[in-house]
Amino acid sequence: MDLLTIITILIIVSAVFSYLNERIIKLPGVIGVVTISIVVSILILVLGKTSNGLTNTIETFAQSINFSKVLLNIMLGFLLFASAFHFEYQKLKEQRLPVFLLSTLGVIISTGVFGGLFYLVITLVLHVHHIPFIYCLLFGAIISPTDPIAVAAILKNTKIPSRLDTIISGESLFNDGVGLILFVIILEITNKSGSTSSVELAQLFAKEVLGGIIIGLISGYLGYQLIKSIKDFQTIFLISIALVLGISVLAVRFNTSIPLAAVTAGLIIGNKSPDKKNIADKFLGKIWELINDILNTILFVMIGLQLVTMPFLRDHWITGLISILILLIARVVSITIPAFFLLRKLNFSNLSILTWAGLRGGISIAMALMLPESPYRQIILSGCYFVVIFSIIFQGLTLKKVVEIAVRYKTEPI
Repeated sequence: MDLLTIITILIIVSAVFSYLNERIIKLPGVIGVVTISIVVSILILVLGKTSNGLTNTIETFAQSINFSKVLLNIMLGFLLFASAFHFEYQKLKEQRLPVFLLSTLGVIISTGVFGGLFYLVITLVLHVHHIPFIYCLLFGAIISPTDPIAVAAILKNTKIPSRLDTIISGESLFNDGVGLILFVIILEITNKSGSTSSVELAQLFAKEVLGGIIIGLISGYLGYQLIKSIKDFQTIFLISIALVLGISVLAVRFNTSIPLAAVTAGLIIGNKSPDKKNIADKFLGKIWELINDILNTILFVMIGLQLVTMPFLRDHWITGLISILILLIARVVSITIPAFFLLRKLNFSNLSILTWAGLRGGISIAMALMLPESPYRQIILSGCYFVVIFSIIFQGLTLKKVVEIAVRYKTEPI
């Protein structure tokens, strides 16, 4: 299937699902879209048992989309740049310590806790599957980072306290880069059967992190200087588009982190360039907000439709349900340890909000789809899908209520 046809079908389906949600279902945007996508995918799988004509066509379409490549190499740069563009740097600066701890140490702790508990429960207690411990850690690295796309889309519908909003949003912006790097490192260990030295892993980590930040800093500063020197909106917008595309190409070319590069550049452009009195800069902010919303919708349609290519979900539902429970435990631990031992502050109302707002989304699925063929790929991919579906739909729909209850009993903020 050619690229133009794929793009056309995705946009048409996204428009139809958005319309159905707005007119009939009336759920919050991304939750409604992904719910419709999942229901449609399930219907397709059911119909496939009796009539496989339409089913085969849709399966062919879903398989023709390289989800991981499209999201990680193309869409992610735009989505993270747009999120960082609208992020207030001053608020981030005020909450820099909890954001830094949760987006780095928190991801590492969550990966370790999830990997250990998953291995213990699945392999040693239930004897459902025998999965090597390193693959359990790999699974943990895939689903530990919170998704900035899902978080941003759902948080705007809640009355979450400003400080927690900054912490959650800031964490989700930066922990994608850390999660992807951790995923690459553990995957490298599994591929080389443990022969990778600590020096090689340190070099890989430094290249991903420092390379991404350097590309973001240079690109962001260059873009800022160009935008500052002109007033024409069309040229300013073209520069911002070229900037994001250039960041993605350079990051792929030098094997560095696209998320860190895009976030760094977005923070520079968003917090230095826009002049609220300048109509061109006002439009720039609005148009990037629109791009973010449109790409969000298309992404969540893709997430739902990818379910058609995964009929093995029915074989691993026990693993999936256990994954959800273990991930929630790992999330609590990854927040509690930094808050209690390093920040010396722990508030249970804030803890409940931070735990429940730790949404997973397309980035986790993209990483899972990147896994090479192995006896454990389907187990991890199925478990990842259960976690993401639960996160977006159930946690997304109940987050507002959790925030209301937690705020009612709130004392001191983290």
